[in-house]
Formats: sequence, structure tokens, C-alpha cells
Amino acid sequence: MSRALVAIAAVIFATIASLGLQNQTLAQDRVRIAWAGDSPANSPIWVVQEKNLLKKQGLNGEVIRITNSPTALQAMLAGEVDVIVTSVTTLVSSRLAGADIVMVLGMVPTFVDHIITLQSITGLEQLKGKTGGVNRLGSTSDLGLRLALRRVGVDPEKDARIITAGGNSERFAALSKGVVQFVIMPEPFVREAEKLGFRDLLDIGSLKIPFWWNAVLTRENILKTKRPILSKFARAMVEAVHFIKTEREASKAIFGKNLRITDPESLERAYKAYNVVFSENLLPTPDGVKTMLDDLAPRDARAAAADSKAFVDPSLVRELEASGFIKQLYQR
Repeated sequence: MSRALVAIAAVIFATIASLGLQNQTLAQDRVRIAWAGDSPANSPIWVVQEKNLLKKQGLNGEVIRITNSPTALQAMLAGEVDVIVTSVTTLVSSRLAGADIVMVLGMVPTFVDHIITLQSITGLEQLKGKTGGVNRLGSTSDLGLRLALRRVGVDPEKDARIITAGGNSERFAALSKGVVQFVIMPEPFVREAEKLGFRDLLDIGSLKIPFWWNAVLTRENILKTKRPILSKFARAMVEAVHFIKTEREASKAIFGKNLRITDPESLERAYKAYNVVFSENLLPTPDGVKTMLDDLAPRDARAAAADSKAFVDPSLVRELEASGFIKQLYQR
């Protein structure tokens, strides 16, 4: 073989080796994230996707919208995704059933919904004897409404009736037809409700009920085997929250795109509601888990015996804090 052919062969083999190494690296840094729910509670993952923050962290990421949390959970248990963005309801139910699910980032630490009613209802005591609508029984919206009613002196089991009413548009329809007299709903749909003539009776967030309305969950085995990848993902999420807190108009544009809402006041109200509720470090804490365990305890011995601390792993956030990454973001 001539020297020229040898040189060409060497270049080809080097190129093949380089491509193989690149593909291996991409495979090693691959992360798949699923989220469910058309709510600004998911806006950090929208920002991650819109601003290419996974790529910035050197990750080959795929962000997947899934219609509901149970489906997202099944996808993770089947090994199809690495993390899911959903509520503590999914975390608690799956872990009590024996799954190794754990919360690694805390997104929304309380309920951000409102109780929306017919105009004829002017006080909380008037909810007694009425029918309320939630997304579906057993969902986060169901639990949120029941906890809120108890806090304001209305027993959801004895004083009122709660039924499945569907998504936001279906809940509006149920109110309009008189099938229900009150529903639970988050911003920016509260503004839409007012425009349709309904009353914003109570901001449930004002009750400050500890509850992880939205969080990042993974499996303990994934956290162990893919820790460097999840650490980079955590960086991207923390940076996304910083973007939301510091880039008002750009964030509202992302809200509007994902919620398919153009009304400026609706977007402004949604931004205000969620901008303040996201913590800078996304530290997961057990108190928001304990609320649900306490609610389940009278009916579920597993919940009564469970330790809320076992449901959260704050180590990724603690590492980010120790590295100075969060402090640098906010320049403190």
C-alpha cells in the first residue's frame, strides 16, 4: 500500500473513531424529561426547552409533554424517561406502592389555585350544600380543593359534593351549565373566569398550605447511575427559574406560547403568581410531602407509618449551593 493510501486510511479510521466517541458521549449525556399539565407551574421546563439550557450544560436532552401524571410515571417506571415534572400526589402514591421514586427538585411549594364560583356565591359559607368540580377525583386539584375547604370551615365530605369536571375549559362549561357551582382553577385561567362572569372567591395560595404542587421526580436507581447527568439537569432548571425571575417580558412570552393565551392581563397575573412562588434554589423539603401523608393517614396505614424525609433527596441542590453556582447566578 502506498504512503498516500496509508495516510487516507489513517484519516478515515480517525474520523470513524471520533464519530464513535461523539456518539458514545451523546449517549452517556442523554436525558429524557417528561412533564404533564398546562400550567405555569411547568414554566421552568418550558424555559429550559426554549432557551436550550440542556445543551448549554452539555446534555443531549429531550423534553416530552405527556397528557397526565400517571402516564408520565409509567413512562419513568418503564425506563422511557429519566425524570418527570409533576406533583407530590404522584410521588406519594407511587412510593407508598413500593416504587423507588424520590423528589430531587422542589418547584411549587404550595397550592396556587383559586376557588372560582358563580356570581351568586359571595361568601365561603355559601359553598355548603353546593357541588364543586375538579380535574378528576384523586388528583392534585381534588386534594387542593378539599384541604382548602377544611381550612375555611367547610367539610368537603359532609358539607359539599366534589365531582370530576375535567380540564379548565370543561370546568368553565360545567359552571356555565350549573352542573357545579364552584371549581378550583389556577392563573391565568382565573382572569378568563372573571371575563366569563364568574367570581374569584378565594386565592388558595393565601392559606399557605405546605404542598409540593409541582416538583422534579426521578428513581433512586437513576439518581445513583446517572448522577452527573441529573446534576447538569438541576443546573439547567435552577438557571431557568433565574430567567423567570429576571426576564419578565420574555418569560410572559413563553407562558403565552405554551398556554396559548394572548391576553396581556392574564399573562401578567400568571407571571406575578408564579414568579414569587418559585424558590431560587429549588430545594426539596419534606414538609410539603407530610401534608399529603397526613391527609392519607386516616385511610392508609402505609401513609401513617411513612417518614416524609424518605421521599426527598436534597443532595443535588446542596451540591449546587456548595459549588457557588446559585450565588453566582444571583450575584450575591
